[in-house]
Order: sequence, then structure tokens, then C-alpha cells
Amino acid sequence: MRTLRAHLVHACLTLVWLLSAASQTCGQPFPVRGIHLAAPNPEEIELAERFIREGLAKEGVNVLVLEVNYRYQFTRRPEVTDPRALSREDMQRLLAASRAAGIRLIPMINLLGHQSWGKTTFGLLRSHPEFDETPGKYPGNEGIYCRSYCPLHPQVHEVVFDLVGELAEAAEADAFHVGMDEVFLIGEDDCPRCKGKNKAELFAGEVRVLRDHLARSGRTLWMWGDRFLDGETSGIGKWEASANGTAPALQLVPKDIVICDWHYEMAHPTAPYFALQGFNVVSSPWRRASVALRQLDLMRLARPNSTPAVAARMQGMLQTTWVGFGAFARAYFGEEIRNVNAMEAVATFRELFRELRKDR
Repeated sequence: MRTLRAHLVHACLTLVWLLSAASQTCGQPFPVRGIHLAAPNPEEIELAERFIREGLAKEGVNVLVLEVNYRYQFTRRPEVTDPRALSREDMQRLLAASRAAGIRLIPMINLLGHQSWGKTTFGLLRSHPEFDETPGKYPGNEGIYCRSYCPLHPQVHEVVFDLVGELAEAAEADAFHVGMDEVFLIGEDDCPRCKGKNKAELFAGEVRVLRDHLARSGRTLWMWGDRFLDGETSGIGKWEASANGTAPALQLVPKDIVICDWHYEMAHPTAPYFALQGFNVVSSPWRRASVALRQLDLMRLARPNSTPAVAARMQGMLQTTWVGFGAFARAYFGEEIRNVNAMEAVATFRELFRELRKDR
């Protein structure tokens, strides 16, 4: 009986501590209350403007990461432009709507990995196949997840810098998201430059090159954080973490980048890990509201129990959507109810931001 009583007392004290810790964070808004969306199609610009004004502003969003990739009408490298590309005028309209709603617009091109999807190779490697990490291999992209470009190709950054610079200027951005998630093809034996090289050093080198380029124009690099996590040691696996040797790159990159720590099935406690390592970090859920709210709880509980420096690095939330801008906006407005993924992502968005607004 005494043992049972002791366990009950311990459980009650733990509950009191958890409730107390959570309450300490009330009234302390997170600096980042963001959403990640694919760029709208050109015919969806009016819908996008409406959603920014009437949806994102209402919910309390203050950061919009807009994944454009090669769907922009590049003038410096027009050969890279993919179909359904936005014009500079389109970007300016999205920027104006965002500013009017008090939202920081951060453009994104997914770099290094994700240079293809299914049988489609995207603009950079379609127009510059010489940059491919696995040149001449995997016809039709069969047998691979996504293509990568070679980070050591002597001409690749001339092109990449032009793309990043033009899009960042069009969005008048002070930060740029470079993606870099799920990079499976790196340091491949099929690449004459990368063969045999340390994969963590290759990955870190590309982060540094991109970070330094952005820093020269006063911009901050944002990126996904999965390649910095050891999938085997953590048990997280090869998708939301790395199983191909890139995790040590975390110790080789500048501390002034922002890491977007995405987890979709479980609220892995990795955001505090990144903060303890000296990085600003945001947690990124998707379409499971329970996971999103647990990620937020982890942030709320960790901040008051950390040093001020570590607490300040836990910057907030960036929800991902992965259904297309138009589908997400229409689902939000109740105009598209048959897209299950969109409806689930919208439901998560509403619940997460309802909870975030309690801190305002």
C-alpha cells in the first residue's frame, strides 16, 4: 500500500509540474507561427490573395514559406523554368497580400535532393543533366526516390545562385528556404567527383555554400532538419532522419541557419536537441492534429525548463501541407471537401493555430 501511495503521490506531483510548466508559457508568443505551402498555379493567384487576407491573417499566421522550386519565370536562367510558372508580377501580388496581412514571405527552392518526382525530372537537371549526381543512370527515374545534383560540379552553383537570387529579389525576402530533405543520393559511386567522399562532409559543404551565398545579401538560410538526425541511433528511420551517414553534418554547419524539424507520425523530441546544439528551430507537423499539438506541447514544456539562450532558439511552429496551395485554400473555405489530404491538413491547421492563439 505504501508503494502504491508513493507512486500516486509521484504521479500527482508530475501532473502538477507538467501543468505548471505549460502554464508558464502562456502569454509568451512564439516568434514563428508559420505555414509551408506550394506556390499557387498562375490561375490561382486571386484565390491565394484571398486566402492570405481572409484565412492566414485570421488564424494568426506570421510566416509563409512558399515552395516555388522551378515554377518561376526566371529571366537569368529561363531554361530551368518548369510549367505553370509564376511571373514576377504574380510574386509581387503575393508579397503585397502577405505584407498587408502582417506575414513574412519566405520563398523556397528545394535544393540538392528532390530534383525529380516519379518519372518527371525537374527544371535544373532537365536543362543541365551534366549536374546529375548519377549521370546516365536510372532511365525514367526507375529505382530511385528522387534525383540529386552533384554539389561538387564546378558550374552548378553559378546556376543555383542565379535562381536563388532572382526568386529572393522578386519576393523581397530576408530569408530563403533551401529544402534539402530526404537526400538519399549523395556521395554516389556513379559520380566521378563525389565517389568515396564523406557524405556528412558533402552535405555540410553544400549547406555552407548556400548559407554563405545568402549571407552575402543579408539573408538567412532555412532548411529541413531530417538529414541532421541519426535514424539508426534514434530509431526514427531513414525518412524523418538519416540512414546514409549525413547526420554528423550538424557539427559542421554554421549555427545561424534555421532548422525546420519535421515529424508527421510521432512528436519526436528533436527540437530541443537542435536548440541545445545552438540552432534556431521550428517544429513542422503535417496532417495529424494530435502530433501537431504534442509538438507544440514539447516546445511549451521545454522553453521554461531551459536556459534563456536555449529557450530563445525554440522559435515555434511551421506546418506543412503537401496538397497544393489551391486545394488547401479551397478546403479551408469549404469549397473542396473530397480531397481527404487537404481536409486533414486544414483540420490540423485550424487546431494548431487555435492553440497558438492562446499565447498571444
